[in-house]
This record gives sequence, structure tokens and C-alpha cells, in this order.
Amino acid sequence: MKIVLASNNAGKLAELQAMLAPLNMQLVRQADLGIGEAEEPFHTFVENALAKARHAAQASGLPALADDAGLCVDAFGGQPGVDTAYYATRFGYAKSDANNVRALLEQMAHIDRRRAVMVSTLVALRSAGDPQPLIAVGRVAGEITRQPLGSGGFGFDPVMFIPQLGKTFAQLPPEIKNAHSHRGQSVRAMIALMREHWLCQPI
Repeated sequence: MKIVLASNNAGKLAELQAMLAPLNMQLVRQADLGIGEAEEPFHTFVENALAKARHAAQASGLPALADDAGLCVDAFGGQPGVDTAYYATRFGYAKSDANNVRALLEQMAHIDRRRAVMVSTLVALRSAGDPQPLIAVGRVAGEITRQPLGSGGFGFDPVMFIPQLGKTFAQLPPEIKNAHSHRGQSVRAMIALMREHWLCQPI
């Protein structure tokens, strides 16, 4: 089955493609189909993921998968949340993963309360008008380090320290990261939902 991924993030595509391999699904980035990014006007991950999936399905005529993910920092009242990708722009930096990390570390320089949660919300639609979207959520709690550690992953992975693993996500091999990450959790839940509702396979 071919399914359009409502994202232009190459790192996200690689992670999701690897984790969805058991379903023999071919993910295609919306950018590769000439589809622009959807508006994300909402304040929750699930609403934005649903909007992105509907946009991609409508424009492509294919089933769609969207992931809205972000970092929720306790000391910031859960921010940046759905605005994670644009976090650096609040402080005059250009939009990029490196600048997001830089801005976060600057804003937390004198903060000792460093707990944060990474959230991944996946929404899958058979068509733009699908009245029964599949929704899966994954969450993982950790602590924001005081400097980047590791060279793997993307986004805030270099500063998201997972106490039970003793490393940041960026320090972990992909298979270990995927086994423990917020996106790994949401993908495993989504695979079960797709098998049950789309493919009629045993979970």
C-alpha cells in the first residue's frame, strides 16, 4: 500500500518508513508529490495532525499519515508544544533543528527544573473524508541537558536525556531509540490499529 506522509521532514520519513516496514507500506513524502504544507492553526497535536492528514489525502488521492510531534517543557507550562518546529523563530533565529536546540538551551540556562515530555500523535486516514481516523499517541519523559550530546536523530534528540537509558536520544542507535521513543510508541500503536481496521490482520 502506498501512503502519503504529511511531512517534508526527511528524518521523520526515515524513522517512520523503518518502523512501518512490517506492514509493507510505502511512505511517500507529500513534497515528492508536489503537495505543500498544510495550515496548522490548532493548539493540540491531534487537531494539527488531523488537519495535515486531511490536506495530504485531499491533494494526493491517497491514504495519508500525519505525525504532529513536539516538546513540552514543564518549566514553560508545556511549551513549545505544537509550535516546537518554529521555537527558534521566537528568539530571532531562523527555523532549524540546530537553532531550536540553541534557543532552548539559552532559555533554560538558569533553570534547574528540566523535566520535559516528547509527544508524538499519529493520524491515519483512508481518504480526506474518512469519518473514522486512526489516532495513536506516544509520550516519553526525560530531562533537558545543559549541552547537546550525541550526533544521531534529529530535532531535540541531542538534549533529550532519558534517565532509564542514561543517554540522550541522539546518543542511541536507531533501533534502540525507536524502541523507546515517543514516535516508536505511537507507531507501534498505529500498526496495531491499521492491522485491525484497515488490513483485517490479527494484532
